[in-house]
Amino acid sequence: MAHRWKCATEDLLFVKTPKLGHICQMYALLLIPFLAFVVIFAAGKRANAWAGWLAMAATLAGLVFSMGLYTEFDGQPTGETFTWLNIQNTAFNFTFQLDKLAFLMLFVVHLVALLVQVFSMNYMAHDAYRWRYFAFLQLFIFSMLGVVLAADLLLMYVFWELVGLSSYLLIGFWYAKPRAAWAAQKAFLLNRVGDAGFLMGILLLLANGQSTHFESLSIGLPLPSTAVGLLLFCGVVGKSAQWPLSTWLPDAMEGPTPVSALIHAATMVAAGIFLLARIHFLLTPQALLVVAGIGTITMLLGAYQAVFQNDIKKMLAYSTVSQLGLMVLAMGIGAREASLFHLLTHAFFKAGLFLSAGAIIHHLHTQDVRQMGGLRTKLPVVFVAYTTCAAALAGVPFFSGFLSKDSILLEATAWASARGGMAYVVPVLALLSAAITAFYVARQWRLIFLETFRGADMPQKLSIPSDWFTNIPLIVLAALSVFGWISVNPFDAADSWFFQLFPTLGHSVSHLLVVGASVLATFTGLVLGYQTAHRTFTPYLFEIKWLNEFSEQQPSAFLIPIFQKMARSLAYFDRWVLDVTVNGIGYVSVIGAHVLARFEHLLIDGSINALAWTVRQVGNRARNLQNGQIQSYFVVMLVGVILMIFWFLG
Repeated sequence: MAHRWKCATEDLLFVKTPKLGHICQMYALLLIPFLAFVVIFAAGKRANAWAGWLAMAATLAGLVFSMGLYTEFDGQPTGETFTWLNIQNTAFNFTFQLDKLAFLMLFVVHLVALLVQVFSMNYMAHDAYRWRYFAFLQLFIFSMLGVVLAADLLLMYVFWELVGLSSYLLIGFWYAKPRAAWAAQKAFLLNRVGDAGFLMGILLLLANGQSTHFESLSIGLPLPSTAVGLLLFCGVVGKSAQWPLSTWLPDAMEGPTPVSALIHAATMVAAGIFLLARIHFLLTPQALLVVAGIGTITMLLGAYQAVFQNDIKKMLAYSTVSQLGLMVLAMGIGAREASLFHLLTHAFFKAGLFLSAGAIIHHLHTQDVRQMGGLRTKLPVVFVAYTTCAAALAGVPFFSGFLSKDSILLEATAWASARGGMAYVVPVLALLSAAITAFYVARQWRLIFLETFRGADMPQKLSIPSDWFTNIPLIVLAALSVFGWISVNPFDAADSWFFQLFPTLGHSVSHLLVVGASVLATFTGLVLGYQTAHRTFTPYLFEIKWLNEFSEQQPSAFLIPIFQKMARSLAYFDRWVLDVTVNGIGYVSVIGAHVLARFEHLLIDGSINALAWTVRQVGNRARNLQNGQIQSYFVVMLVGVILMIFWFLG
């Protein structure tokens, strides 16, 4: 426990006062995207011509500021605190902080956001409301940066809600489409469910006299420490689409594809993992066990559901759910650095996959992989980028995803070996999930690029060599998905610069054994997926369609099907369980009462009445003998004498 505390809080202790220049740059990181949002939104349609350029410039400036601050970073966290309000001599302070974890997320958010906006220049070129699109992107970046820089749970919660608002606006960007508006509301409401638990955890901390500042939180929390950790984890369940609140993420694909690449692959859904990394030292062993369990369930369900998807974006969405489950699982078993490592690699290869899918959809105007095929020669840059990023997702050696998955599997196996018994289920299920991931990746890759075109009409010219707005982001993200940028040794994640920045825990299990099992599972899944690409798979388990139903008559109320299903289930339970039980108890009671009444009448009352009748009859006979007549007495005496004679003679 103490070791985990040191590992988890090394970025939070001994916060020093930053220099004035650092303060200005830190606030500039927040102000730049916010001002860009205000300018673009205020200009309205007049900003259509330059909104994208301003948005890219703002994000590039933020990236430059982040890298400049990092070059001057000496490894010791720096922060700036200001008082928000005072209530009865209690000050509520907000603190912004820069540390290693914050720099990691600043790099990921700015770089992916910049590439997404470059890609969007061509993708949204013909949209009449692209000014609103770029304005909402800047609002989202501002909100996400606030979450990253917050060193206080209350301040993080404020920006956490802004992230939810901006994601709602981006998912429902094409709000004229009923399904897009429905998906935005579904994402917003399900995130509010998780956020309510997050807020309750913060309030429970305050109620127990605890600070909400990460630096001030102590190890020895009072009695409700497990409850606090689990309530804070509710925010992770909502934002990072964990079971049972994971259904919003696949439906969020109704938004523009670049939005999916930004908020549903690299940043927003990663906010939950970032929060887990921040509060990891608060989680008790019991809470960590729950976290690991939720992550395992999400990992398997996401991978399972991705197998049956024919929509290219839905498959990537369920894949994201599965990968987020893997990260949460890693956090639950104490592999904090391994989870963050996978967050980094996943951000690049999944953003590359979404942008590649966006390029395909942009040219073919369909999302159904069954209507694609033969794009290897038509879209060569997309083919190379998609293949590279898909290999990283599948965990193929020499790609970044292999290194990060390998580190999680190593930690999971070490965790299981330290506990023994049923604990080995965790690494085994992680290997199974890796095999399933490779399976659906290979299946989709073959259907899209290698098979003959199966659509109604293949466009004559798909590849546009001069379209650098589309190609450059794909090339950069594909390059970042190769192992060489992270580690010299493609089979040893601990050799990477990441684990020099975030020291990993040691493990006692055989590295080669785990790596061999991982490679075997991956290539088995790849071969099976490639061979069965033409087969249609029907889900036989966990098919709960009512949870994702969309009604054209009631497009804005996604919760209605859920409550209808609950109402039908409760009515069935009331009719066939409660009513049958109550009626059965009534019938048994009535029959039992009749049996008892008969028993009382025949046996108890009958016995008493028979005894009374016998006594009465004996009394009547005896009374007849005392009638006062001498003749009667003489007859009795004579009969008595005769009987005595017979008695003695006999």
